[in-house]
Amino acid sequence: MSDNWLEKQKEKVVSVNVLNEEVEVESLSSKENVFQDKAVCDYYRNLYERSNYECRHHFDADLTWTLKEEKEILRINDWRVTFWAFIMFTGLNLDRFNIRQAVSDDMLQELNLTTNDYNLGNTINLLCFLSAELPSQLISKKLGADIWIPTQICIWSIVSLTQFWIKSKTGFLVTRALIGTFEGGFICDMMLFMSYFYTGAEMPWRVSLFYISNSSTTVIAALLGSALLLIKTDSVPQGWRFMFLIEGAITLVIGIASYFMMPASAVETKKWYRKNGWYTERQEKILVNKVLRDDPNKGDMNNRQPVSLKELVKAIFDYDLVPIYLVRLLTDLSSSPVSTYLTLTLRHLGFSPIVTNLLTIPQNVLSIITMMAIGWFSERINDRTLALSIIPIWTVICLIVLRFWSKAQIDIWGTYALLLILLGAPTDGPLSITWSSSNSNSVRNRAVSSAVVNMFAQSALIIGSNIYRDDDKPLYKRGNVDLIGIAFGSLAVIIFARFYYIWRNKSNKKRWNALTFEEQESYLHTTTDETNKKINFKFVY
Repeated sequence: MSDNWLEKQKEKVVSVNVLNEEVEVESLSSKENVFQDKAVCDYYRNLYERSNYECRHHFDADLTWTLKEEKEILRINDWRVTFWAFIMFTGLNLDRFNIRQAVSDDMLQELNLTTNDYNLGNTINLLCFLSAELPSQLISKKLGADIWIPTQICIWSIVSLTQFWIKSKTGFLVTRALIGTFEGGFICDMMLFMSYFYTGAEMPWRVSLFYISNSSTTVIAALLGSALLLIKTDSVPQGWRFMFLIEGAITLVIGIASYFMMPASAVETKKWYRKNGWYTERQEKILVNKVLRDDPNKGDMNNRQPVSLKELVKAIFDYDLVPIYLVRLLTDLSSSPVSTYLTLTLRHLGFSPIVTNLLTIPQNVLSIITMMAIGWFSERINDRTLALSIIPIWTVICLIVLRFWSKAQIDIWGTYALLLILLGAPTDGPLSITWSSSNSNSVRNRAVSSAVVNMFAQSALIIGSNIYRDDDKPLYKRGNVDLIGIAFGSLAVIIFARFYYIWRNKSNKKRWNALTFEEQESYLHTTTDETNKKINFKFVY
């Protein structure tokens, strides 16, 4: 009797497990599966064939899978895609931010440069960075991110290490220009590449992990720079020269490795040097169909298909994305001058070069924590604008205190604490990029909008690099008044964006509900509306 009872219990457990597995498969394969509608399925199947979409042979409207299988694929992607994207971004930031360590080692004085010359170099760098955003994205769409991104890294790293030999203002400006030119476009290229492997819901967290590089690299650069600046010889007594040389060489190694680390797509991970690829054939099918069910338009272009001039113009002048661009511009601008001039400000307050570099570390650690927290908060409440509104409120409070702080030269540690709290505010980069991506609704629009949103970010840095002037140092009180006004403007634009997208969704819903079921079906198959202009599209806010 005891044996029979045990056998029955085992049968019950197996039945429950089988039932749970069926429910799990159903929830992942059928929930919100747009391809269950045969007409929709046929439309997109033909679209993928016409676009020569590289993953089309894995398209399967009836494929089912389990949560366990999906988690395993996510684990692979997080290590293979997100982690290496972080490594590459770290290489970019190392070559972009090490100028801050160089100026803390009296680079400006040794090259006979002024603060305004430094402003000019930063402005040229950012203008070149901005100007390269769209061309880089177009080249990436033509050649493929797996070819273009490693090439970018190798070129700018070589330019970066040649700063070892600069001797004049001209050399300083030329290297700043070339580094900006070849770094421009990297971020938006990476965002598009990562979108091949993740759904829209999975992207914000991964982009936040990617953006940790901004703050973590500043910490790494401060520690590494503090050591490298000590390298001096009789013939080359300037430590900053060796810093440029060694850090440029590190980035060059990352660039060369990236040719082997980046596949062209999810179905092209097998190579002669990686015979087994990243996934099994079933995992490839699950990944392709999971991504397509989340956004069927991710297959409307292949990864070697360029954006035409007509498509480019349409995407650039997409007025529905302008609120996001303005939010990025003003939010970045409200604190960028303080960040850019942090090392110079600390030096003016009397800190030594090594202490100055070490004092940048706490601010960046705090920034990582707040950035991850705001990303988590945004996903938890499923609201971008409420999460983003925290940034200008935080910034404006700190700027007002800093503007009227009267003990800067006396209480230098109190001044440092104010700067630490101000620059520890969350960054808006991850949220603004994933926000524009979610509201683009096509590969073409996504490719261009990710470039444009970064162009506005670079514009903020360009404007910001000229707010603090030489005659306003070391406390830059006049400049801080300007930043207070900009922070208030940022909050106003965030509020406007929220109500704008609510209004757009209500208008679209009203037009869609006015159609009969037959008219809705006809609209889906015959409309000339494109991307986010389709009336059945819902904007994220």
